[in-house]
Amino acid sequence: MEKILKELEKLQEEAKLAIGKAKSDVELNDVKAQYLGRKSKYQEVMQLMRGLSVDDKKKLGMAGNEYKMKVEAEVEKKVLELEKQKIKEKLAKETIDVTLPAPKLSKGSIHPLMQVKEEFEDICIEMGYEVEEGPDVEWDKYNFEMLNVPKDHPARDMQDTFYITSETLLRSHTSPVQVRTMLKKKGKPFKIICPGSAYRRDNDDATHSHQFSQIEGLVVGKDITMADLKGTLTTIFTKLFGKEMNIRFRPSFFPFTEPSVEVDVSCYKCGGKGCPLCKHTGWIELLGAGMVHPNVLEM
Repeated sequence: MEKILKELEKLQEEAKLAIGKAKSDVELNDVKAQYLGRKSKYQEVMQLMRGLSVDDKKKLGMAGNEYKMKVEAEVEKKVLELEKQKIKEKLAKETIDVTLPAPKLSKGSIHPLMQVKEEFEDICIEMGYEVEEGPDVEWDKYNFEMLNVPKDHPARDMQDTFYITSETLLRSHTSPVQVRTMLKKKGKPFKIICPGSAYRRDNDDATHSHQFSQIEGLVVGKDITMADLKGTLTTIFTKLFGKEMNIRFRPSFFPFTEPSVEVDVSCYKCGGKGCPLCKHTGWIELLGAGMVHPNVLEM
């Protein structure tokens, strides 16, 4: 009997070693069948129970059950170990190599209109100006009447306007912001610029659009002269275009300024010599300007 029990103990040690060496589920199943299956060495040992006494049968039965429990426990332990190994291998396979160079991303850039607007604002802010804004949908009285352009004024024919109702419209210039600011300041001195969109019934082409960007400036205070206007515009355009750009002022007419001027700069393409871009004049028109008309200030 002792020999049989020792054989069972030896078999248990062999099973433990074999289970530990299994590297896959298939190998583990083969080992399990070898040490617990119907044709296993374990079953061969248990078959010896037939020729034993009742007491020895009990001893062998208890030893056999213990063997089976311990071997099955080793198998379960190995199953968990193999599962962990599978997960580890899968993670290693799917791991992103963070040392690889990232794909190149295209960088965004500022739209040319926004770039000019921001540069213009920065220059004016350095000169003590504040930035004011107003609504795109405007009252007729702010867009025309309070700018010295009454309903029967012929100057209204100069601007084809998008009317929404008889009293509201899409502003045809940013000048209404000047009116709103003067009303808000109530006679106090100020320096502002008004960047924004304007709308007119133009046919869209290379140089015209029904919606366009505009920047206006306004200074209200004591002893402001035409020399202040010319000096301010010269400073702004010198900073924008460089000292090599020539600037000229031409007399003109606008209902809301008196006197009024047109401001031109020398053509950047031909340097003032004349080309198709400047219509062979050597100059490019930039803006209209002038001293605020007394009628506008009185309103």
